[in-house]
Amino acid sequence: MLIIPAIDLKQGQCVRLSQGKMDQSTVYSADPAEVARQWESMGARRLHIVDLDGALSGEPKNRDAIKSIRSAVTMTIELGGGIRDVETIEDYLSAGVDKVILGTAAIKNPVLLEESCKRFSSRIIIGIDARDGMVSVQGWTENTETSAVDFAKQLDSQAVSAIIFTDISRDGMLTGPNIESTVQLAEAVSIPVIASGGVSCMKDLKRLIEVESSGIQGVIIGRALYTGDIDLKECIELTTKQ
Repeated sequence: MLIIPAIDLKQGQCVRLSQGKMDQSTVYSADPAEVARQWESMGARRLHIVDLDGALSGEPKNRDAIKSIRSAVTMTIELGGGIRDVETIEDYLSAGVDKVILGTAAIKNPVLLEESCKRFSSRIIIGIDARDGMVSVQGWTENTETSAVDFAKQLDSQAVSAIIFTDISRDGMLTGPNIESTVQLAEAVSIPVIASGGVSCMKDLKRLIEVESSGIQGVIIGRALYTGDIDLKECIELTTKQ
């Protein structure tokens, strides 16, 4: 299982939110590039970046910080937040981002989803963020009437690299991932699923590894790494022993 450390960007700084609430953010570093170097030095092979300001505004807001991170590390970078058109996708890919994550745009703009998958198939990840099982968009500020599983099934016909599934109620709360919902979604599709939200300790990681065969390719870990509740190097060593 791929262990993916997360960097959430707000006004150029590395922060973590609680349940996606922008007014409940904790700043962990004013130098995201240095944080990225730290995770890479501990063995991370992929980095998850979210432009939080971009997710709310609908357009990129942390380009400079993202470019500095790209220059600082060689590992694979997946990026989401504020990506709403093909031009932005092309801009990020040409700047060295390896994979882009479509969230709001994927559900609100089917034409963009189809075009992006055709042009950049292996480099498109779809982020499905759910609150009480229903898809949430616009930086988690707007709920839809589409269930996460139903939307995931719609993606099965698209050339999507992976699905990142986040249970918003667990994100940043250190309460453990929603294993049941993640497995349910992973078993409903043929697309690899990356779990996100709530991982707080090694026990949580071990529980995810136990259900890896359901189609769970990796897990994104955020706050627990910053608080020291989880050691990234130890996580990676655990997965290599499986």
